Amino acid sequence: MRTKIVAGNWKMHKNAEETEDLLNDLIDKLPNDVEARVIVAPTFVNLSSAVEHLQFTNIGVAAQNMHQSEAGAFTGEISADMLKSIGVDIVILGHSERRAYFHETDALLAEKVNTALKHDLEVIFCFGEELKDRQSEQHFNIVENQLKDGLFHLETKAWENIILAYEPVWAIGTGETASPEQAQEMHEFIRQTVKTKFGVEVAENVSILYGGSVKPENAKEIFGKPDVDGGLIGGAALKATDFSAIVAGI
Repeated sequence: MRTKIVAGNWKMHKNAEETEDLLNDLIDKLPNDVEARVIVAPTFVNLSSAVEHLQFTNIGVAAQNMHQSEAGAFTGEISADMLKSIGVDIVILGHSERRAYFHETDALLAEKVNTALKHDLEVIFCFGEELKDRQSEQHFNIVENQLKDGLFHLETKAWENIILAYEPVWAIGTGETASPEQAQEMHEFIRQTVKTKFGVEVAENVSILYGGSVKPENAKEIFGKPDVDGGLIGGAALKATDFSAIVAGI
């Protein structure tokens, strides 16, 4: 039975005081009767305080990125060991913004995945096509290649620590809209792609999150699709009322 998950990616938002305020709001507003896992991903500098703040709650804490090396002369970077040492055991890798702005490739991400798993970090692995890929009807090929190049080198057992997050980059902040039916179509394809390589058990147990501008108004319909197991939430994760409403929609 795969897990329902709602993860909030805070990106480069919220200073220390604002982080504490938002966490308090979430603790206060999140519904108590939801079986879904709830995860928040504040900025690096606020991870330690978030872990401490959420210690006696059901809210997990994820990092937004990490470096593939164990240590070294990599100014400004954070290692898996550093994350583990402050109590963080989940990391987001391959987010569309990391791919676009920091030129992260599938080969690099495969290295990051290996390092994360070596340190017993759970990985939220992001992938998805851009508008030009969708328009040229290459979206299935792009997604399949991102999965294969980033994750298909893994042993079957490693998938116990993998969460997939599909981001239709073409539908994020572009004015284009991805319908719940389009989300389901791609999620079904992703699950089938995993099944072909790793078998039914892995495919049926891996959670596939949708990362295409989920809002309180559309969450229930999107989460109701059979192959959508939750969401990776951006902007709406910065407002406790909106994020709580999205969690309630699962």
